[in-house]
Amino acid sequence: MARIEVGIDLNATVDHVWRVVEPVERHVDWMADAVAIRFVGDQTRGVGTAFLCDTKVGPITLTDKMEITEWEPGRVMGVRHVGVVTGTGRFTLTPIDGGTRTRFVWAEDLRFPWWLGSRLGELVGGKIVMKAIWRRNLRKLRTLVEAA
Repeated sequence: MARIEVGIDLNATVDHVWRVVEPVERHVDWMADAVAIRFVGDQTRGVGTAFLCDTKVGPITLTDKMEITEWEPGRVMGVRHVGVVTGTGRFTLTPIDGGTRTRFVWAEDLRFPWWLGSRLGELVGGKIVMKAIWRRNLRKLRTLVEAA
Protein backbone atom coordinates (compact mmCIF):
# COMPACT_ATOMS: atom_id res chain seq x y z
CA MET A 1 0.00 0.00 0.00
CA ALA A 2 1.30 3.47 -0.90
CA ARG A 3 1.07 6.25 1.68
CA ILE A 4 0.95 9.59 -0.12
CA GLU A 5 0.79 12.85 1.83
CA VAL A 6 1.10 16.47 0.77
CA GLY A 7 0.24 19.71 2.52
CA ILE A 8 0.12 23.45 2.01
CA ASP A 9 -0.44 26.56 4.11
CA LEU A 10 -3.22 28.77 2.76
CA ASN A 11 -3.85 32.45 3.45
CA ALA A 12 -7.49 31.97 4.40
CA THR A 13 -9.56 30.80 7.35
CA VAL A 14 -10.66 27.15 7.59
CA ASP A 15 -14.26 28.23 6.94
CA HIS A 16 -13.23 29.89 3.69
CA VAL A 17 -11.10 26.92 2.60
CA TRP A 18 -13.96 24.53 3.42
CA ARG A 19 -16.33 26.55 1.21
CA VAL A 20 -13.92 25.92 -1.68
CA VAL A 21 -13.28 22.19 -1.07
CA GLU A 22 -16.75 21.22 0.24
CA PRO A 23 -18.41 21.00 -3.21
CA VAL A 24 -16.98 17.66 -4.32
CA GLU A 25 -18.12 18.27 -7.91
CA ARG A 26 -15.80 21.33 -8.07
CA HIS A 27 -12.65 19.34 -7.24
CA VAL A 28 -12.05 19.16 -10.99
CA ASP A 29 -11.30 22.91 -10.80
CA TRP A 30 -8.09 22.28 -8.87
CA MET A 31 -7.23 18.60 -9.38
CA ALA A 32 -5.38 18.11 -12.68
CA ASP A 33 -5.87 14.33 -12.51
CA ALA A 34 -9.67 14.58 -11.97
CA VAL A 35 -11.39 14.91 -15.35
CA ALA A 36 -15.05 14.60 -14.28
CA ILE A 37 -17.06 13.76 -11.16
CA ARG A 38 -20.48 12.10 -11.29
CA PHE A 39 -22.57 11.40 -8.21
CA VAL A 40 -24.20 8.01 -7.69
CA GLY A 41 -27.66 8.93 -6.43
CA ASP A 42 -29.05 12.23 -5.18
CA GLN A 43 -26.72 12.77 -2.21
CA THR A 44 -23.89 15.22 -2.94
CA ARG A 45 -22.64 16.08 0.56
CA GLY A 46 -21.80 14.26 3.77
CA VAL A 47 -21.03 10.72 4.88
CA GLY A 48 -22.41 8.17 2.45
CA THR A 49 -22.08 10.35 -0.65
CA ALA A 50 -20.92 8.10 -3.49
CA PHE A 51 -19.37 9.30 -6.72
CA LEU A 52 -17.35 8.28 -9.75
CA CYS A 53 -14.27 10.28 -10.65
CA ASP A 54 -12.85 9.95 -14.14
CA THR A 55 -9.11 10.14 -13.52
CA LYS A 56 -6.29 10.63 -16.03
CA VAL A 57 -2.59 10.43 -15.25
CA GLY A 58 -0.48 10.48 -18.39
CA PRO A 59 -1.72 7.68 -20.66
CA ILE A 60 -3.64 5.97 -17.84
CA THR A 61 -7.36 6.67 -17.63
CA LEU A 62 -9.67 5.04 -15.11
CA THR A 63 -12.85 5.64 -13.18
CA ASP A 64 -12.25 5.88 -9.45
CA LYS A 65 -15.26 4.86 -7.35
CA MET A 66 -15.37 6.67 -4.02
CA GLU A 67 -17.58 7.12 -1.00
CA ILE A 68 -17.39 9.86 1.63
CA THR A 69 -16.60 8.25 5.01
CA GLU A 70 -15.83 11.33 7.13
CA TRP A 71 -17.45 14.74 6.96
CA GLU A 72 -16.72 17.36 9.60
CA PRO A 73 -17.29 20.81 8.07
CA GLY A 74 -14.22 22.99 8.44
CA ARG A 75 -12.12 20.06 9.69
CA VAL A 76 -12.03 16.85 7.63
CA MET A 77 -13.34 15.12 4.51
CA GLY A 78 -12.50 11.42 4.20
CA VAL A 79 -13.09 8.98 1.35
CA ARG A 80 -12.88 5.29 0.66
CA HIS A 81 -11.73 4.19 -2.81
CA VAL A 82 -13.63 1.07 -3.90
CA GLY A 83 -12.82 0.82 -7.59
CA VAL A 84 -9.72 -0.25 -9.51
CA VAL A 85 -7.56 1.60 -6.98
CA THR A 86 -8.56 0.85 -3.39
CA GLY A 87 -7.78 2.51 -0.10
CA THR A 88 -8.63 5.56 1.94
CA GLY A 89 -7.92 9.26 1.84
CA ARG A 90 -8.68 12.43 3.72
CA PHE A 91 -8.33 16.17 3.61
CA THR A 92 -7.69 17.83 6.97
CA LEU A 93 -7.92 21.54 7.64
CA THR A 94 -6.16 22.99 10.67
CA PRO A 95 -6.21 26.64 11.69
CA ILE A 96 -2.78 28.24 12.02
CA ASP A 97 -1.53 31.74 12.87
CA GLY A 98 -4.41 32.43 15.24
CA GLY A 99 -6.99 31.13 12.76
CA THR A 100 -6.19 33.59 9.98
CA ARG A 101 -4.52 30.87 7.89
CA THR A 102 -5.13 27.16 7.25
CA ARG A 103 -2.88 24.14 6.99
CA PHE A 104 -4.44 21.82 4.36
CA VAL A 105 -3.18 18.22 4.32
CA TRP A 106 -4.14 15.60 1.73
CA ALA A 107 -3.19 12.04 2.76
CA GLU A 108 -4.08 8.76 1.06
CA ASP A 109 -3.28 5.09 1.54
CA LEU A 110 -3.76 3.45 -1.86
CA ARG A 111 -3.41 -0.03 -3.28
CA PHE A 112 -2.86 -0.37 -7.03
CA PRO A 113 -4.03 -3.38 -9.09
CA TRP A 114 -1.52 -5.75 -10.70
CA TRP A 115 -1.94 -4.15 -14.14
CA LEU A 116 -0.86 -0.78 -12.70
CA GLY A 117 2.28 -2.38 -11.32
CA SER A 118 0.96 -3.40 -7.89
CA ARG A 119 3.68 -2.61 -5.31
CA LEU A 120 6.09 -1.17 -7.89
CA GLY A 121 3.27 0.96 -9.26
CA GLU A 122 2.45 2.11 -5.74
CA LEU A 123 6.06 3.14 -5.21
CA VAL A 124 6.69 4.85 -8.54
CA GLY A 125 3.17 5.90 -9.52
CA GLY A 126 2.00 6.73 -6.04
CA LYS A 127 4.90 8.06 -4.07
CA ILE A 128 6.61 9.84 -6.96
CA VAL A 129 4.16 10.65 -9.77
CA MET A 130 0.97 11.17 -7.74
CA LYS A 131 2.78 13.13 -5.05
CA ALA A 132 4.11 15.54 -7.70
CA ILE A 133 0.67 15.91 -9.28
CA TRP A 134 -0.98 16.49 -5.89
CA ARG A 135 1.58 19.15 -4.99
CA ARG A 136 0.67 20.93 -8.23
CA ASN A 137 -3.02 20.45 -7.36
CA LEU A 138 -2.49 22.13 -3.99
CA ARG A 139 -0.81 25.10 -5.65
CA LYS A 140 -3.88 25.43 -7.87
CA LEU A 141 -6.11 25.12 -4.80
CA ARG A 142 -4.11 27.93 -3.19
CA THR A 143 -4.79 30.14 -6.21
CA LEU A 144 -8.54 29.43 -6.00
CA VAL A 145 -8.74 29.90 -2.24
CA GLU A 146 -6.69 33.07 -2.10
CA ALA A 147 -8.35 34.68 -5.15
CA ALA A 148 -11.86 34.34 -3.75
